[in-house]
Amino acid sequence: MPLCGAQATQDPEAVYNRVCGACHSGQLPMAPERGDQAAWTPRLAKGMGTLVQHVTQGFKAMPPRGLCMDCSAEDYQAIILWMSESKPGP
Repeated sequence: MPLCGAQATQDPEAVYNRVCGACHSGQLPMAPERGDQAAWTPRLAKGMGTLVQHVTQGFKAMPPRGLCMDCSAEDYQAIILWMSESKPGP
């Protein structure tokens, strides 16, 4: 599934705040938190295609589509990158 060339249609931070933050802000210990390099590095090493597949199909505690029913593969890629790079503010 090619991920190059297409643009995300949703703002990653807005999607995180609407859907992803429910699990990825510390409530579930298995869900990597935003900006946690130690947690994200081994996941990113699997490749973006694998991570997008995990979100889309569900993986371990991650529900299918990450409960974002209107997200595209490009949106997921943008959100993963934003979460893996972004550190929470003060």
